[in-house]
Amino acid sequence: MKKTTRKADQAKARQRKHIAFRMNFLFVAIFVLFSLLIFRLGYLQIVKGEDYTRMLERTEEIAVNTSTPRGRVYDRNGQVLVDNEPKNAITYTKTSSTSTADMLELARKLSKLIDQDTKRVTMGDKRDFWILLNPEKAAEKVSKKEQSSIGKDDKKSKKDIQREINQLTRDRITDEEINSLSDEDIKVLAIYREMMAGYAYSPQIIKSDGVTDKEFAVVSERLNELPGVNTTTDWDRVKKSDSAILGSTTSPVEGIPRSHLDYFLARGYSRNDRVGRSYLEAYYEDLLKGQKTIVKNIKDRTGKVIETKTVKEGEPGKDLILTTDSELQKALEEVVSNKLLKLKRNASAGALESAFLVMMDPNNGEILSLVGKKVVRDESTGQWAIQDYTFGTFTSAYEAGSTVKLATMLTGYSEGAIRIGDVKIDEPIRIGRTVKRSLFNQNGRVALNDIQAIGRSSNVYMFRISFALGGASYRPGQALPIDKKAFDTFRQNFASFGLGVKTGIDLPGEYTGVTGTETITGKLMDFAIGQFDTYTPLQLAQYVATIAADGNRIAPKILKEIREPSPDGEFFGNLVEETPVKVLNHINNTQAEIDQVKKGMHYVYYGSNGTASGLLKGASYDGAGKTGTAQSFYYTGNKSNPVIPTINLSHVGYAPAENPQVAYSVMIPYISTNTRRYPSATASEIVREALDIYFDLEKERNSKIPNSSPDIKIKKAPEDE
Repeated sequence: MKKTTRKADQAKARQRKHIAFRMNFLFVAIFVLFSLLIFRLGYLQIVKGEDYTRMLERTEEIAVNTSTPRGRVYDRNGQVLVDNEPKNAITYTKTSSTSTADMLELARKLSKLIDQDTKRVTMGDKRDFWILLNPEKAAEKVSKKEQSSIGKDDKKSKKDIQREINQLTRDRITDEEINSLSDEDIKVLAIYREMMAGYAYSPQIIKSDGVTDKEFAVVSERLNELPGVNTTTDWDRVKKSDSAILGSTTSPVEGIPRSHLDYFLARGYSRNDRVGRSYLEAYYEDLLKGQKTIVKNIKDRTGKVIETKTVKEGEPGKDLILTTDSELQKALEEVVSNKLLKLKRNASAGALESAFLVMMDPNNGEILSLVGKKVVRDESTGQWAIQDYTFGTFTSAYEAGSTVKLATMLTGYSEGAIRIGDVKIDEPIRIGRTVKRSLFNQNGRVALNDIQAIGRSSNVYMFRISFALGGASYRPGQALPIDKKAFDTFRQNFASFGLGVKTGIDLPGEYTGVTGTETITGKLMDFAIGQFDTYTPLQLAQYVATIAADGNRIAPKILKEIREPSPDGEFFGNLVEETPVKVLNHINNTQAEIDQVKKGMHYVYYGSNGTASGLLKGASYDGAGKTGTAQSFYYTGNKSNPVIPTINLSHVGYAPAENPQVAYSVMIPYISTNTRRYPSATASEIVREALDIYFDLEKERNSKIPNSSPDIKIKKAPEDE
C-alpha cells in the first residue's frame, strides 16, 4: 500500500515540473515577441516616421474640375439650333503654395508670348498693381501714427483695421503714380488679374478669344518653363436661330450671376463657370451643363503638384431635341412679320406693337411653332423693323374677346345654365341705362341655337349664360343684381381649359394674366365674352387644343427628347429619355357637349353666317375655329393722354376638323385705335396662310421616301451649308 502511494506522489511531482517548464517557456516567448513588436514600432516611429509622413503628404489628393462643352440643341427634324464652336485657349492653374511673386513672374513671361486685351483692367486693378510693384512707397502712404490711431478703436477687428489701412493706401495713390505704369506693365496686369481670379487647383482661362495659332504654338512649346500654364480647347455657344426662347448663357468672364451664386456653388460649380442665363438654357441647365472631367493632383509637402491622375473623364452635356419645326417656324415668322409691318403703316396703328402665332399638336402637347414679333423703330434708318418677341407668347396677356365663348358655352353646359340645342333670343340687352348687344345684331330680335351662337359670335347668348350662372332674372331696363360667386364659377371652369392659369410649359417665367377685381353685373357679362380677364397666346392655344383633344388638357412642351451627345457629328446619339405626354386634367363636360361646341366651331368656317365663312375655301384640308374681337385699352405712359381705347384681334382653331393634327391661336393686341373701322380679317388671314404652309410642308415631307436608317441624321444650319 505504501509502495503504491509513493509511486503516485513521484508521478505528480514530475507532472508539476513539466507544467512549470512549459509555463516558463511560454512567458519567455511572449516577452520576446512583445520586445520585437515594441522594437518594430519604435523603429517605424523614430527611424522611419519622417519618411512615412512625407510619403503620406506626397499622396494627398485634391479633386479638380475642368470644363466640358454644353449639350447641343436641335429641332424635331435634326436642325441645329444651338451649337458649340471650339477655339484655342490658354489656361492657368495655381496651387495652394503659389506665391504672388511666382504669378507676377509668370505673367511677365506670358506677356512676351501673347497679346492680351487690356480693356477689362480697371482703375482699382491699377492701384493694386502699383502697390504690388512699389511696396515700400505704398507702405508710406499711411503713417505709423495714423495706423496706430486706426488700431485704437476696440470695436474694430484686426481685419477691419487692415482693410481700412489698405483702402487709405489705395485712395492716396496719385494719378501721376498710376500713369507711371507702362504699357507693358498694363499688359502684364491684364494677364495677372486673370491668374488671380481662379481658385487653387482649378484651371482659369487667361485668354480664349482671339488666340492665334502662333500664340498657341509658342506657349505650347514653352509649357515646361511656365508652371501651371496649359494650352487647351475652349468653346463658344453659338445660336443658329434668332428665337429668344432658346435663351443664353453667361461667358467665362461673367461666370455665375451673383443672384444665383450660392445655388450653383452648392452644386459643385466654380465661380467662372458659364451657366444658362434665361429660358431654355436656364430651364434645362442640369441636362446641358455636362459632367466635368475630375482629376486628382498629387502634391508633395510643399504643395507642389508632382503628378496628375484622371479619376473620371468629362462628358459633354446631353443633346436636346425640341418639338419645334425650324422650317415651319421660319415660314410663319415671315407671315407674321410681313403682316405686322403692313399693319403698322395704317394711321390708326399708333398703339400696335406686336403679334403672336402659336401652333401645337393637340394630341401630345408638342409645340410646333412659337412666333412672337414686335415692331420697333430702327434708329439708324428711321424705318419700322421687326424684333423677335417669342417669349411674349407666354409672358404677355391680353383680352381675347369672343374666342373665349367656347369656354363660356361649355361652362354653361357643365353648370346647368343651358342644355344642348337650347334656343335663345339675341337682342340688345338693357340693364338700367346700359345697353350691350351682339356685333351682327344691333337692334333686331334673332332666335339662335347654341351652334349658331358660336358660329355667328352672339354676345347676347353668352350674356344669358352669365345671368343664369349668377342666379339673375333679366328684365329689360331694370337693374340686375347677380350672385358674385358666378365669377369664381366661370374662372374655375376656364382654368380647366388652361385660361388664366399656367399651362405647364417647360420654360421659365410663364405669366398667368390679369384677373379682374370688380364684381358688378356688367363685368360678369364682359367676362363671358372675353373682355375682362386677360390670357396669353399660349393659354389660348392650349385651350383650343383641349377642345380638339375631346376635353383632355395636355401640358404644352418644348423638349421632345433627351439624347447622348452625337458620337460623330452626323447622327444623333442614343436616346436617353422621351418626354412623356402630361395630361393635366379633363374638363367637366360630356363628349356630346364637346361635340356640340365643335359643330359651332365648324359653323364659323363653313356656315353661311359664320364669322370666318369662306376662310378655308379651296383648301385641301378642313378645320374648325373661332374668331375674336375685344375692346381694350392701351396705356401710353403719357400724363396728358394716359389711356387710349384700342381693339384686340384673336383667332383660335384646329385642323383637320376630324382627327386634328394642329391647334393654333393668333393674337394681335392693340391693332387699331379706331374702334369702329379696323382690319378685322387680319387674324383670320394669318390663320389661312399658316395652315397652308403647315399642310404643304406635311404633303412635301410625306411624299419623300423615308430614311431607311434607324438613326436620325443631323442637319446643318442653312448658313453652315
